[in-house]
Amino acid sequence: MSQIIRIGTRNSELALWQANLVQDKLQSLGYKTKIIELSSIGDEILDIPLHQIGSMGVFTKTLDVAMLRGQIDIAVHSLKDVPTQLPETIVQAAVLERADVHDVIVYKGTEADLFAEGATIATGSLRRTAQWLHKYPKHKLTGLRGNVNTRLKKLQDHSWNGAIFAKAGLERIDLLPKKHKVLDWMIPAPAQGAIMITALESNSNQDQQSEILKACAKIHHKETALCVRIERDFMSTLEGGCTAPIGGNAEIIEDKIVFKGILSALDGQDQKVVFKIIDLKDAEKLGQQCAQEILNNGGDVLMEEIKKVIKK
Repeated sequence: MSQIIRIGTRNSELALWQANLVQDKLQSLGYKTKIIELSSIGDEILDIPLHQIGSMGVFTKTLDVAMLRGQIDIAVHSLKDVPTQLPETIVQAAVLERADVHDVIVYKGTEADLFAEGATIATGSLRRTAQWLHKYPKHKLTGLRGNVNTRLKKLQDHSWNGAIFAKAGLERIDLLPKKHKVLDWMIPAPAQGAIMITALESNSNQDQQSEILKACAKIHHKETALCVRIERDFMSTLEGGCTAPIGGNAEIIEDKIVFKGILSALDGQDQKVVFKIIDLKDAEKLGQQCAQEILNNGGDVLMEEIKKVIKK
């Protein structure tokens, strides 16, 4: 393919790292590429909590529009930011091999200060807030928005004891401080640590688009794609279009899928958890089945309570 593949990305340091990773992979296969930087609504509006501006899609809409206008050929996203329903004519072209899925807390002072009664923890995530409050109900949670660099600076500039981040994001741009703890008890966001490439779908009259999809397919990681699909099926079945404190993680271990999912009340006091180990061959509907189990176990009532509060 002689045409240059135009790679669309947000202009944060982490997003550019991801775009450069995709560029390197495609160029190693002989494809010509060019990175095109764009700013998203989610990067520009930092004084409003994500759930109040509709967190799913705020980091991806700008790239979707650019693709539909023909300004870019593919877009690179942190998959956890991508809505489960893609816009019409835009498709998943590839999912790259996943990085570490865990959250970490970056802290100042001592660990004793971090976990002391009355400590203040910063995060802009409903999921992280709810799970932290469930474990540490006497802590104070405060909002935190911005790209990774901005959030780290805000932590240093405020009197907070710590702030929660995705480990993969900090590691990718070499910003994981020594003072951090891996939160191995916290269930991550569906698709955390994974990178998705989207592109326009192809038809018989789009030879160029077909070639772009074929190029992306060469760097697709099917095991990661299966795990994140299960997690996103779990989330979409629970949500019904509403942002909520949902965590989900699927892992392939030999010929098994291990899945753990959670729906939390906003204050963390009520949690619905599901844990399954099934044969890999039976994984097709696992996400939906686990979500339905939670809904049948009182999750439907909990979701209605969450929606009422968020819509206020």
